[in-house]
Amino acid sequence: MENLDAMARTRWAVETFGEELILTTSFGVQSAVMLHLVTQIAPRMPVVFIDTGYLFPDTYRFAEELQRRLELNLHVYQPQMSAARQEALYGKRWQQGAEGLKDYNFINTVEPMDRAVRELGASAWLAGLRRNQASAREHLPVLQKQNKVSKIHPIIDWDNRTVHRYLTEHGLPYHPLWEQGYVSLGDWHSTSPLTVGMSEEDTRFGGQKRECGLHEISGQPDFQI
Repeated sequence: MENLDAMARTRWAVETFGEELILTTSFGVQSAVMLHLVTQIAPRMPVVFIDTGYLFPDTYRFAEELQRRLELNLHVYQPQMSAARQEALYGKRWQQGAEGLKDYNFINTVEPMDRAVRELGASAWLAGLRRNQASAREHLPVLQKQNKVSKIHPIIDWDNRTVHRYLTEHGLPYHPLWEQGYVSLGDWHSTSPLTVGMSEEDTRFGGQKRECGLHEISGQPDFQI
């Protein structure tokens, strides 16, 4: 898999897993790359979008733009508890240290994704992770097993120049907040623009962690992804 290019990796995944393959997107800074690349091969592949209820307004508008343009087979999953109810009962968990952040991520991203995997009958998952995005991703393979699901990272070895070239060649947009210095996007309350002296990892969760929970292997035996 390391010796294949992104298109070949994606074709292999489509041929191997068929209807049990899904693609996830955050509609982040460079999400148009994976959405375009994958839908050129499998136009009707289910695309899972986890809407935490705390995304930037620009993200929702960007999602609408790309859904119309690429005719995505979009499946939106949300937490079972609304943002307002969560804050009323538990406060702002993302400000409550490591344990609070873990609980917040589980309710808002991990559980909805777990539900998506089960309801869509997925056994494999295409994700747009890249090794140069964070130290935690430096050694990720193209193909890995995350509990019961196989994860495929077609553009894992792409750098920012390659991403930019792909977007330019296909006339695809960056997320609008890219122009304001955002290099990684998640919830509005836990995402900062990149400034002098910061790494990309520092822009998420105040530098406490890079991942929102979706790309970390859970120790819970009933956790599907």
